[in-house]
Amino acid sequence: MTIKDTPEEWEIRATETPFVGNKTSVRTDDVVMPDGKVVRRDYQVHPGSVGVLALDDEGRVLLIRQYRHPVRQKLWEIPAGLLDVPGENPLHAAQRELYEEAHVKAEDWRVLTDVYTTAGGCDEAVRIFLARDLSEAEGERFEVEHEEIDLEYARVPVEELVRGVLAGELHNNCLVVGVLSLVAAQNGDGLDALRPADAPWPARPFES
Repeated sequence: MTIKDTPEEWEIRATETPFVGNKTSVRTDDVVMPDGKVVRRDYQVHPGSVGVLALDDEGRVLLIRQYRHPVRQKLWEIPAGLLDVPGENPLHAAQRELYEEAHVKAEDWRVLTDVYTTAGGCDEAVRIFLARDLSEAEGERFEVEHEEIDLEYARVPVEELVRGVLAGELHNNCLVVGVLSLVAAQNGDGLDALRPADAPWPARPFES
């Protein structure tokens, strides 16, 4: 048996959108189960996101610390952001987020991993990139607002992040998945064997 996720769509008898927000919405579908019963499913409709695990020449990961109101915590995270434009190339979005949030650019980009953050209640898909050969971006810093006004920055060795993840001290989804995927890749076929930055992404098809 091949262990691989596969596309499938069960019949939907009815659908409605009871809430529409600024970036996301809530959808209610009446879905036909395998036994023929129709069950109502509520879920958040999300445009998708990108994250950037930026690794410097000293083996440190670029982090930002940001207040997240839903969980009432300041979390250490990797740079990340929404796919605001339908069909946008996720690499371009990742490059933009790295510049806007950290004023950093990278010459080497790879796909580290693709995940659904909460598949039971949200259709958000995230592509996490590995960015290497880092340098400070040119020009003025991006003007931030809201929670980003209070950002803190750090460059942390990978080993310290792994310890923090396993100790339950770091909780951001993209950081946890990104760091553990990085270590798995380093211990496997190596970082240069990762997928190219423009690898297909069926969850969020994009233009070249």
